Amino acid sequence: MGKGPGLYTEIGKRARDLLYKDYHSDQKFTITTYSPNGVVITSSGTKKGDLFFADVNTQLKHRNVTTDIKVDSGSKLFTTITVDEPAPGWKSILSFRIPDQRSGKVELQYLHDYAGISTSVGLTANPIVNFSGVLGTNELAIGTDLSYDTKIGDLTKVNAGLSLTKADFIASLTVNEKGDALNASYYHMVNPLTNTAVGADVTHRLSTNENTFTLGTQHALDPLTTLKARVNNSGIASALIQHEWRPKSLVTICGEVDTRAIEKSAKVGLSLALKP
Repeated sequence: MGKGPGLYTEIGKRARDLLYKDYHSDQKFTITTYSPNGVVITSSGTKKGDLFFADVNTQLKHRNVTTDIKVDSGSKLFTTITVDEPAPGWKSILSFRIPDQRSGKVELQYLHDYAGISTSVGLTANPIVNFSGVLGTNELAIGTDLSYDTKIGDLTKVNAGLSLTKADFIASLTVNEKGDALNASYYHMVNPLTNTAVGADVTHRLSTNENTFTLGTQHALDPLTTLKARVNNSGIASALIQHEWRPKSLVTICGEVDTRAIEKSAKVGLSLALKP
């Protein structure tokens, strides 16, 4: 465990990664190349049904400044400039998208042994201002996540969260959507040697008295191969196997079936990521 409580986005992240990361039902191919002068170029393509999406991302690093420029198949340009530690503990991020003139945003992050703060403001005449802050330690942390729309003069997002981290488990509780949604997540490391873990994510919506949940597990068959499985309250069961066939190059095969309608065809996803 690292020092400090981290940022608000890290509350419940281990459980979310176990339950949702790398699951997909599309066909995706990604290849990353490195030039002698340090430029990293990542090309990816995704086939969703009859549609095909592609993008090319170029990353340039100079001292503590990282610039990411991505162009997608829709001729949209995404740019992110990150300055790491202009002062101890600080990080600044400038991002914008072309041709969307309202997409510009500046974000400042600050990490301390007992606090994590992130604030951003849109580069428009009536910007949306976001603030999130976490207080505590790497074991117990409490935080909030707020968004204020200056155009309408109202808070559009009011969230709060609590996280408890021990050597073998992480539990979190968040209140979202202005108090309407209560979410609890749990991550438990069963066996570190085989990376065997279980996780759960439960949401209760007060306005509809509806409960949703997802349960999942992961296990390393060997140091290079990981198996994951999950099921939710709608009866959707998913599984994936991921193999690192060479350093940092992964092949992932996913499957999904509706257990309440077995007669329907199962969905299969394939992902291939290549790094030299």
